[in-house]
Amino acid sequence: MFGVSYLVLIVVIAVIMFLWSAIKVLKEYERAVVFFLGRLRGDRGPGLVIIIPVLEKMVKISLSAATGYHHP
Repeated sequence: MFGVSYLVLIVVIAVIMFLWSAIKVLKEYERAVVFFLGRLRGDRGPGLVIIIPVLEKMVKISLSAATGYHHP
């Protein structure tokens, strides 16, 4: 009886961890490049991005402009 309840608890925790690592949030000025098994799959825009944690890799790219003061 206790073995089954522990098994269910472990499976539920594993599913929560899998979903936690699969959902990413990109800000308005960020984009993501997604690689599937090392090959370019495409880019994703701002908002919620869902990836397959083991097979896909996401690289964030910031589009914000860096400003600075240049002395004349």
